[in-house]
Amino acid sequence: MFRALLLMPLPDDDALVKRMKKLRIREEDIQEDFIRGSGPGGQKVNKTSSTVMLRHLPSGVEIRCQRDRSQVMNRHWARMELCDRLESILNEARMAAQNEREKTRRQNRPRPRGLKRRILETKKSRGQVKKNRGRVSGEE
Repeated sequence: MFRALLLMPLPDDDALVKRMKKLRIREEDIQEDFIRGSGPGGQKVNKTSSTVMLRHLPSGVEIRCQRDRSQVMNRHWARMELCDRLESILNEARMAAQNEREKTRRQNRPRPRGLKRRILETKKSRGQVKKNRGRVSGEE
C-alpha cells in the first residue's frame, strides 16, 4: 500500500496552483507548521520535522500530512488534501441547498388528480357519518 503511494505519478505544480485558484485558496490564508512525525521510521522520523500541518484560516480546516519522508513532498500532498477537503465541504453545501429547493418544490406542487378524487370521496363519506350523529328524537 505504502509503496503504491510512492509510485503514483504526482500532478505538476501548475495543476495544483490552478486548483487552489479555482477554490479561492490563497497562500496568505494558509498557516503552515512543520512537526515531528510518528509511526514507523525509527530514528529518522523522530529526529526530522517532515510532517506538515496546514490550517486554512478562513474555513478553519486543518490538515496533517506525513505521506512521504520529504518535507517538500508532504507540503505538496497537504495542499492537495486541503483542496480535496474544501471541495467536499463545498459540494456538501451545494447538495444541501439543492435538496432544500427540491423539497419545497415537492411540497408546493399540486396533488395528482386520482389522489384528489380519493380524498374528496373519503371526505364525503365521513360527512355522511357525521350527519347521522344528530340528536336522537324520541319519547321523553
